[in-house]
Amino acid sequence: MRRELFEPEHEAFRETVRTFVTKELVPHVEEWEAAGVVSRESWLAAGAQGLLGFAVDERYGGGGVDDFRFNVVFDEELVNAGISGFGSPLHNDIIAPYLIKLANDEQKQRWLPGFCSGELITAIAMTEPGAGSDLQGIRTTAVRDGDDYVLNGQKTFISNGILADLVIVVARTDPDAGHEGISLLVVERGMPGFERGRNLDKIGQKSQDTAELFFNDVRVPARNLLGEEGQGFIYLMQNLPQERLSIAVASAATAEKVLAITKDYCRDRTAFGRPIGKFQHIRFELAEMATEVEIGRVFTDRCVADHVRGELDIEHAAMAKWWLSELNKRVVDRCLQLHGGYGYMTEYPVAKAYLDSRIQTIYGGTTEIMKEIIGRSMGF
Repeated sequence: MRRELFEPEHEAFRETVRTFVTKELVPHVEEWEAAGVVSRESWLAAGAQGLLGFAVDERYGGGGVDDFRFNVVFDEELVNAGISGFGSPLHNDIIAPYLIKLANDEQKQRWLPGFCSGELITAIAMTEPGAGSDLQGIRTTAVRDGDDYVLNGQKTFISNGILADLVIVVARTDPDAGHEGISLLVVERGMPGFERGRNLDKIGQKSQDTAELFFNDVRVPARNLLGEEGQGFIYLMQNLPQERLSIAVASAATAEKVLAITKDYCRDRTAFGRPIGKFQHIRFELAEMATEVEIGRVFTDRCVADHVRGELDIEHAAMAKWWLSELNKRVVDRCLQLHGGYGYMTEYPVAKAYLDSRIQTIYGGTTEIMKEIIGRSMGF
């Protein structure tokens, strides 16, 4: 079905992104996978091309266009090129709204120019060893002491954790206030007591640096409080729908890409004297996946359109996140099976997609949490 989501300017932008990805990212994938991290030069190149901070005001070096469809184009082109480690979706889709909506003028002047140029790479630290989807269970504390907050705690599974220059840390500023005692503090590279653990060894997304972060009596200036004290949980709830939609976008694009690769494989691969796609069982497998992927694409695009209009609610974002990520997992697994032994070889794109996309049903809120959100919205 013809997609109706994009305007001509988005398709023109897609060509710009595709050229950038092909020139600046694709040649370095193997090097970055081996190193476990992308280069800072790639971030600077993205900034120079205007690919960071689409929605940031032009006076800070951003694009000045609050249109999530540009984010979608960039995210889709990364998927199409097999780029899983470049952290621009985190930077553009997840972090940007916090800084744009919550930072005061002084903070914007300090952080946004570097955010847009690629000089300041960002991360958000929610998950802890004992608190993942349950954000109210966090134990990291920030105690006010004069003009500072004294921050103590540990975070884990933090994407961009090694490279990040700015980390939005979710911390408890009032231990007795429940979710009303959670605040957001921006920790900057080099602050005494802020330490990074190892770059975690994951099964996929090898070039996406994912780290443990430690905060030992870190004195964070009160001027680095993002938004109002005690409102952190509300800010997280307000921004999580876009994060979950971003994951749905990547999931839909991955399912489409892998299915296209598999269709070609089934045309070229022969068994018993004919292409394997000629066997009824395999045709039925492909037909089922093609139908599901098409349905997923239409729903995802509708959610994006609603989001651009400011109409996407928490429940539908949760629906998109869990269903598209589970669809992606299912399609990639079935496509790998159709590749036979070749699908198990990491040199084949389907194997890389199998490893890289497995996290989609987990981060951003697990499938189980998404269903809980939806169920509660139904009155149960």
